[in-house]
Amino acid sequence: MNALDTQAQQALHRLLAQFGLSLEPGDTPCSNWIDGNLVAGQGDSIALTNPATGGDLVSYRDAGADLLDQAVAAAARAQLEWMALTASERGRCMNAAVRRLEGHEEDLAQLESVVAGKPIRDCRGEVGKVREMFEYYAGWCDKQHGEVIPVPTSHLNYVRHVPFGVVGQITPWNAPMFTCAWQLAPAIAAGNGVVLKPSELTPFSSVVIARLLECGGLPKGLINIVNGLGPTTGAALTGHDGISKLVFVGSPDSGRLIAEAGARRLVSSVLELGGKSANIVFDDARLDDAVAGAQAAIFAAAGQSCVAGSRLLIQRDIFDAVVERVGRAASQIVVGLPADEATRMGPLQNARQYQRVTAMIERARAAGARVVTGGQRPEGLPPGADGYYLAPTVIADVDASMEIACEEVFGPVVVAMPFDDEADAVRLANATRFGLAGAVWTQDPARAHRVAGQLRAGTVWINSYKAINVMSPFGGFRDSGFGRSSGLDGLREYTVPQSVWVETGVEASVAMGYGSGAD
Repeated sequence: MNALDTQAQQALHRLLAQFGLSLEPGDTPCSNWIDGNLVAGQGDSIALTNPATGGDLVSYRDAGADLLDQAVAAAARAQLEWMALTASERGRCMNAAVRRLEGHEEDLAQLESVVAGKPIRDCRGEVGKVREMFEYYAGWCDKQHGEVIPVPTSHLNYVRHVPFGVVGQITPWNAPMFTCAWQLAPAIAAGNGVVLKPSELTPFSSVVIARLLECGGLPKGLINIVNGLGPTTGAALTGHDGISKLVFVGSPDSGRLIAEAGARRLVSSVLELGGKSANIVFDDARLDDAVAGAQAAIFAAAGQSCVAGSRLLIQRDIFDAVVERVGRAASQIVVGLPADEATRMGPLQNARQYQRVTAMIERARAAGARVVTGGQRPEGLPPGADGYYLAPTVIADVDASMEIACEEVFGPVVVAMPFDDEADAVRLANATRFGLAGAVWTQDPARAHRVAGQLRAGTVWINSYKAINVMSPFGGFRDSGFGRSSGLDGLREYTVPQSVWVETGVEASVAMGYGSGAD
């Protein structure tokens, strides 16, 4: 074991112990939060690897179907207790609960950084997003108004937005803390209980958040976190009769399986899946901004982002100049250990993803693509940093039919392709089965809005990239999924319209001519 592994293990055990998940180095963490208690899994052991070194971090046990049953039962009971409160009380309770995170921000960021392999500076920003999400949705608790329908009878007809009951959520390894809060906050604001399964690769931050929120005053059992593998704990969640709604953030292949599992039980789902987003640079764009934006679009989070701007479409007369600038800038990005304050890009999160990304780069080379920069492990990493590092990679001479231009890479890899005019840019941008995000860089306002309006993408930025806020709806088209997260649209995903008819006439109208049976 190298020194970096020892440091990471010690840091992880210290953080887990602080939040009650483990006591001494070598203990198996109680990796589930069920009905207000930390609970150890009952299944096989799952080993976590340090993304920065490739060495062992810690092991925990798969939750399994029995614990999933307990979690659903707890959520169902707590949901009734939660809905017995007034809407204003629920809002105040959410605001009070999220304040329980105060004083723990740095430890939460450190925990996320160690396990997910993300730069500590990024993780600190995500902790702030957790509070932002809960405060926003707490404000919606007493503003979920119904409607009165002017029906052509003597009835008063009104519509209420009622919760599903217990919802099941599955979140990914690329941003576990962020997506945990992104899904929990609207679900409970709408009045639901929750059973959430994080990725088996990043189990702990969601447990800590749930525990802190409940310590802050949320009803016992309202939020339950179960950790385990997809074929075991995940399948138990998606197939459970007590789950009335499924929400998934992850890959299209897994999303299809989850949607199919829900469909068999006639349960609806929200799927936030992958992307192959087009970042379009016209020849009148402010190139300093566009080059910086192209880097932020793809190299933040080591490209492990569903909205990553992985296709850089550049107008032909400036193509070579922009590719050269983006490549030069990419080679200067500081790649290093997640705990280093200077690190701008850390490793990929796991070996499987590293192998997938590097194999895609090699196949692109074999198909004739040119690697402008990157494509291999970065130089100058500290001793012991033997994990899943890949230098920021820019690839040119790419045909739109190549795998690297069609498939989501989910790594720090951008393909640059030229276009001739506005129509050509739109054609290339929409030549994908994904439809999550996109961007347009131009100083022509009319062109900006015209092109944005033609992109088949759920989010479009103009002269910007990755501006995301909880107030605005987020989601995609086609293989990028369906349904929306965040904003009022995200809240509505967690409710069902209920139509109520009240007879107000002096004499009740009776349909179909039926009588009372009185003499």
